Amino acid sequence: MKGKKRIATGDEPFAWTSPFAALKDVTLPSMPTTARDLAAATPAAPKRNRGRVDIIRSTAHRGGKTVTVVTGFVGIGQPEKERLANAMQKACGTGGTVKDGRIEIQGDHREAVAHILTNAGFRPVLAGG
Repeated sequence: MKGKKRIATGDEPFAWTSPFAALKDVTLPSMPTTARDLAAATPAAPKRNRGRVDIIRSTAHRGGKTVTVVTGFVGIGQPEKERLANAMQKACGTGGTVKDGRIEIQGDHREAVAHILTNAGFRPVLAGG
């Protein structure tokens, strides 16, 4: 048993320093708490008119579930649509996808989606029921 360290099991105090002790003085940035604050915190493209997009609330072929669909994108690629969809999902706290050139967000979140699209330079139009 030579060479092995033994851990003291007595009642004397144990000298131990936490590896996280340096983090106690660090202040973290505050996080937005509401969907509107999160939508405002998303990085916005330069303010320019990038065209009209339609925001539609749809339940067709979805088993009665409501989905917010954004259509009518002109001149943007798939990667930018995926970035916009990701920002919308985070702001609304729901899931979503990009299908056939349109963005689908689960639930009725037309106002939050319109705010994000406005910040990105689009002109959102609420269409449908």
